[in-house]
Amino acid sequence: MDDRIRASDADRDRVTAQLRDHFAEGRLTADELDERVTAALNAKTFGDLRRVMADLPEPAAAPPRAKQPPLRAVPPPRSPRRRVPGILPLAALALLAALVIPAGGGWLFFAVIKTMVVLWLVSCLAGMFLAGRIRRRMRRDWLPGDTRFQRPAAPGGNPRSGRGCSRW
Repeated sequence: MDDRIRASDADRDRVTAQLRDHFAEGRLTADELDERVTAALNAKTFGDLRRVMADLPEPAAAPPRAKQPPLRAVPPPRSPRRRVPGILPLAALALLAALVIPAGGGWLFFAVIKTMVVLWLVSCLAGMFLAGRIRRRMRRDWLPGDTRFQRPAAPGGNPRSGRGCSRW
C-alpha cells in the first residue's frame, strides 16, 4: 500500500492495539509505549504508522482452522435424583386393576360397561406413553435456533428450567 494514503481512525486504533500487545509481551517499555501510541494517534498517513511499527515483528498469522460440522443440541444433564411418576398414571393403573379384578357376580350390562372403560383406559395410557416418546424425540432432535419445541422463557430465568411456567 502507498505510504502517502491517509490513515483512518480504525487504522490508528489497530496500530495502538498492536503496540499494547508488544508491550504486554515485553518488547517495549512503558515510556516507549507512550511515545509510540502518541505518534500513532497523531499519524496522518500509512507511512507514519509504518515508522511507528518499523522495528517490531508482525503479529503471527493464525493457522487456518478446519471447518467443523455444525454442533447438535445436547440434551440438558439429568438431575441426580430419581424422577417420580405423576399421580395421573398411578390413578389410571389403580382404576384399571379395580376394573379387571372380578368383584363377584355381575350383570351383563355392567360387564359391557367395564369392558368399555378398560379399553378407554388402555387407549389413554397408550396415548400418554406415545405422547411422552414423541415429546422426548422432538426435544432431542431440535436444531439450534429452532424454537418450535422449546419451552417459553420464564420471566427472568432460564427457558429450559421450567420455573415460572405453568404451561408445561
